[in-house]
Amino acid sequence: MMTGILFLVLAYLAGSIPSGLIIGKVLYHTDPREYGSHNTGATNAYRVFGAVGGLLVLLCDVAKGMLGVYLGQLASQAGIGTPADQIYLMIAGGLLSIVGHSCSIFLKFKGGKGVATGLGIILFLAPWETLIVFAVWVVIVAITRIVSLGSIVAAVLVPILMYVFDEPLPLTIFGLLAAILVVVRHKDNIIRLIQGRELKVERIQKK
Repeated sequence: MMTGILFLVLAYLAGSIPSGLIIGKVLYHTDPREYGSHNTGATNAYRVFGAVGGLLVLLCDVAKGMLGVYLGQLASQAGIGTPADQIYLMIAGGLLSIVGHSCSIFLKFKGGKGVATGLGIILFLAPWETLIVFAVWVVIVAITRIVSLGSIVAAVLVPILMYVFDEPLPLTIFGLLAAILVVVRHKDNIIRLIQGRELKVERIQKK
C-alpha cells in the first residue's frame, strides 16, 4: 500500500519537473520566464529558444504525462485497490502529473498550462483520440498562429471524442476534468482572445 502511494507522489513530482526552465538554463543559459508570456511551457520555449528548444520542452512535457499514467499503473500493481481499479489509478497518476506541471513544487507552486502534459496522458490512454485532437490543434495553430486557441479547442474536444468513441466512463470523466483544468488555466488567454490581444507564436528577439 505504502509503495503504491509513493508511486502517486512520484507522479506529482515528475509532473513538477520544470522542463522548460531546466532546458533554458542548461542549453541556452536563459530563463524563459523573463520573456514572452513568462511561461516555462513549450510555446514560450519556442518563442525564446526556437524550434529545437521548443520541441525539446514539448517532448519532455508530453513524457511527464505518460510517466504519470505509468506510475499510476505501478501503484495499482503495488497493491492499491483491485485489478479493476487500475484504470482509476492510471487516471489519478495522470491528473497528478498535470497538477504538478501546473503547480510545481519547484516553482513555488506555479507552472505551465498543462496542455502538453495532458497530451501525454491521453496518448497513453486513448491514442486514436489523441491523433484527432493533435490534428485539430495543428490546423487551428497553422491558420491563426495562436497556440492558446488551438489548445482550448483541443482540450474541449477531448471529452467529446471520449464519448463518441464510447470509451469507458472513467476516461470520459477524466477528459472532462482535464478540459476544465486546461480552460481554467487559460482564463487570462481567453480574456486576451476576446480583446484581440493574444500573443501569436513568433520568435522573440532577446536583448
